[in-house]
Amino acid sequence: MSELVQGAAEITSSGSVLLPLLIAMPVLGAILLAFVPKEQEGAHRGIGVTFSLITFFISLPLLTGFDPSAPGFQAEWGFSKEWISAIGASFTLQIDGISLWIVLLTTFLTPLILLGARRAVSERVREFVIAMLVLETAMIGALVATDLLLFYLFWEMMLIPMYLLIGIWGGQNRHYATIKFVIYTVVGSLLMLVGIVYLYVQAGSFAYADILAIELGASEQTWLFLAFALAFLIKVPLFPFHTWLPDAHTEAPTAGSVILAGVLLKMGTYGLLRFAIPLFPEAMGTFSPAILVLSTIGIVYGALVAFAQGDVKKLVAYSSVSHLGFVMLGIVALNQQAVEGAILQMVNHGISTGALFILVGMVYERTHTRAITDYGGIASKMPVFTTFFIIVTMSSIGLPGTNGFAGEFLILSGAFLESLPFMPFDGWNGLAVICATVATTGVLLGAIYMLSMVRRVFFGPLTNPHNEELEDLSAREVSLLVPLVALIFAIGFFPKTFTEPMSASVQTVVHEYGSRVEAVRDPRAQRPDRQRVGQIAVPLDPTSEEN
Repeated sequence: MSELVQGAAEITSSGSVLLPLLIAMPVLGAILLAFVPKEQEGAHRGIGVTFSLITFFISLPLLTGFDPSAPGFQAEWGFSKEWISAIGASFTLQIDGISLWIVLLTTFLTPLILLGARRAVSERVREFVIAMLVLETAMIGALVATDLLLFYLFWEMMLIPMYLLIGIWGGQNRHYATIKFVIYTVVGSLLMLVGIVYLYVQAGSFAYADILAIELGASEQTWLFLAFALAFLIKVPLFPFHTWLPDAHTEAPTAGSVILAGVLLKMGTYGLLRFAIPLFPEAMGTFSPAILVLSTIGIVYGALVAFAQGDVKKLVAYSSVSHLGFVMLGIVALNQQAVEGAILQMVNHGISTGALFILVGMVYERTHTRAITDYGGIASKMPVFTTFFIIVTMSSIGLPGTNGFAGEFLILSGAFLESLPFMPFDGWNGLAVICATVATTGVLLGAIYMLSMVRRVFFGPLTNPHNEELEDLSAREVSLLVPLVALIFAIGFFPKTFTEPMSASVQTVVHEYGSRVEAVRDPRAQRPDRQRVGQIAVPLDPTSEEN
């Protein structure tokens, strides 16, 4: 039995109550809100912030008690109870180094979003807070569920509150954006459900460990990978499945944009690492070159389209397409360095792009416009706001010393490594280097469109007389931004602190992927300068004594 299967199976019959408590706490807050009179908006906001903060503090022991040297799932945090005995479904929750930081990011961002929505959401406040709390439960549940039916339940559960956030509190074209968002998401989700049912029939169980243990043929893997990967790639979204994202971001309220960029998009990249790659390794090897090319196209395309935008929020939305292309590049490279960089960049994108959307929302509340031409020279009126915006911009373009640099450097350096494990023959190494080189230009393009936007919005003469009366950030708004900026620099200066907990889990996934791919897919195995790790040929260490 593989290390991955053993890790998935290591769980006590009851286990820790921490993970189920994380899932239950936001829902308890939502239930309590249903009994609070509609007119008491202050109480609605207070309850929402309180329960989201409690959830955040409950999540902190995951970090303090996490064993970074343990591969796979951490058994001491696991929880399993029988759920639907007739079909062998269980309420099984587990966490490892891959999901740890995304769970913490979710619990960290939610109270900030609720605190920041005081001015932006003034109607149906109770319903808004309930939607946010239910969405938090769904996101945490999807990240820790290791029963595939339970995972699918939380995956679909995320759709409803996000639909409401855009459809009720969104902009003028919110109905178009919500319909597009739902159609894209549901199509992918239904195909994944078909795949889950097929796996259940083969394994007789929805348990992750049981499904990992079954042997699937090449044809089965291909079709199942397509079913799962389509759902995940739409959620990322990978080019050309991205067209729903700019509309959803533009029409969503600030809270919706922050949670969408901060966490929801990461569900796609997380799903690939958790399910598509471990369950269907041979199919992943087959489709990896295509995904590699699409990721590279997305990086450049997203940057070019962002540069052409006149709407500052739409510019940030298209930047997400480019940034998540880097995450996909790291995942497809499938070596330790690149995958660690991809997971770190998931967190980085949630922090930096989430902060950008918060900042755009703050200035929109004052000006009621997002057109770049309606700004110009506002640094003279909002120096504190400008300072925060420039810091977050530097993070977004990957300035050394910020979180963005750490993630992108790991991804690109990992993608340049020779002998990427998915390459079916040596010629593909040339493709990987070409794609990594082209992707590097995305860093330059990112600097161009972000710095150009900063110049037009903040510097030069104050061109719009309506901006003469702009107020700078309040103490409450500053307090929302300080934790985000602190994380930008903490990750930038101490990236090892954040990559260390994920290292053992990533190593397990990468090694297991290599060991399960057929040797016939890698003719380099016959080369004398290589030795086998599982069924993958890797370069011999020229410094080792065996050589």
